[in-house]
Amino acid sequence: MESVKATPLSQKTLADLDPRVARPKYDRSEVSVGIVHFGVGGFHRAHQAMYLDELMNRGEAREWGVCGVGVMPSDKAMQDALSKQDHLYTLLVKDGSGGLDARVIGSIKDYLYAPENQQRVLEVMTAPTTRIVSLTVTEGGYNIDNATGAFDVDNPVIKAEVAGYAKGEPPVTMYGYVATALQLRRERGLAPFTVMSCDNIQSNGDVARSSIASFAGLYDPELAQYIRTEVPFPNAMVDRITPVTTPDVLEAVAGFGIDDAWPVACEPFTQWVLQDSFGSGRPAFEEVGVQMVADVEPYELMKLRLLNAGHQAIAYAGHLVGYTYAHETAQDELFVQFLRDYWDEARPTLAPVEGIDVDQYCDTLIERFANPQVRDTLARLASYGSDRIPKFVVPVIRANLANDVVSTRAIAIAVTWARYAEAIDEQGGPITVVDVELEDVLARGAQQSADPLALARSTRWFGSLADDPRFAAVYTEQLALIHEIGAREFLTRLNASPKSL
Repeated sequence: MESVKATPLSQKTLADLDPRVARPKYDRSEVSVGIVHFGVGGFHRAHQAMYLDELMNRGEAREWGVCGVGVMPSDKAMQDALSKQDHLYTLLVKDGSGGLDARVIGSIKDYLYAPENQQRVLEVMTAPTTRIVSLTVTEGGYNIDNATGAFDVDNPVIKAEVAGYAKGEPPVTMYGYVATALQLRRERGLAPFTVMSCDNIQSNGDVARSSIASFAGLYDPELAQYIRTEVPFPNAMVDRITPVTTPDVLEAVAGFGIDDAWPVACEPFTQWVLQDSFGSGRPAFEEVGVQMVADVEPYELMKLRLLNAGHQAIAYAGHLVGYTYAHETAQDELFVQFLRDYWDEARPTLAPVEGIDVDQYCDTLIERFANPQVRDTLARLASYGSDRIPKFVVPVIRANLANDVVSTRAIAIAVTWARYAEAIDEQGGPITVVDVELEDVLARGAQQSADPLALARSTRWFGSLADDPRFAAVYTEQLALIHEIGAREFLTRLNASPKSL
């Protein structure tokens, strides 16, 4: 890209930007805050804020501007970056052929770092004009105990916050701010806002309701019941690959003549399926491609069992073969066939998905995985296998076994995880396994030479599958084979074998 002088991004410099850069077509002074968003990271800025910007460019949604809120120490940097730019930022879309598209997003009106603006955050959340509080706080942000699936009441941060309420101290966490604001609105006779989770977890609205109500129940059971019964928590399925902003993204944005402290890069593909369950109105999301539905679950299961499980299919085997990035595997016909054969096993376990051509969806997944500009690492995809395999892959195995079908490719994904969990690659070098249950994963991986089912015997991860002779026979045979001939030859033989038994 031709070298150009970079102009610091701000409201005043918008008109001076390179003509190649799309920018807000609306008067941002006419935009008012209607949404408070916790967790203004890359995904929010490439997804929800982008959809709102699309609506505003159409002359709509001016009352749905975003006030971002950060509660973590790391969020201070985002406040500093955005405030210097009048809360504008650049969205850089990277296509698979190397093309770049730069666009300035203007839907974020304000950003508050909560530890320094506690009262102001509550004022915005309790304003009658605020009708939605949205969340991208990551799966860990809901404080769920992995063993029990319940809100972790023993978390020291939670215990300290609840104890602080008795002393008149302000909220600390997202749960505290949301619960306190809902309590204040109730006392003032204001309708509750809708809490809209945009996190990449199944039944995210239900999870958010459970977490926030459970938090409130620690000090006010009546408020907890109010949250459970009166506050809308729509579920959503969200999708867009948004890698971390790296120096090359800053450099690419500068190539468009923009000096941006914190741009965000993403792939061209974006999807949002949203339950149409709002209490006090919402933006007309459907006008910019959001699918508004009554039930999100079929779309969630499609994504979990096709996209997310597809990532697991390439992650462990890809690393063992010697690849580093997702696009390397998706450009290798060996892995493409493995993925497609696995998807043939997974698709019968899905309910009909209205408005989605599943054949086209799978073709698009291959294109997305193969995008070299995204540079998604296999190490990232391979992390937290004890959380991902049970959610994405095991349900496919179990659903097919219920119909007396043995899913050989789905089992193979679990087997490649088991081989990866041994923490030694095929050249004898170390594999850095990242997992929330690392000690148990590594211990079971080390036992597999004596007990091939050591990993599969974990009921937390596999339920009772190890006791099913149909599963156990294929799993142990495959694990022995991948040890004997290596991952590439293992996939080669698997691709040449019958798809299911």
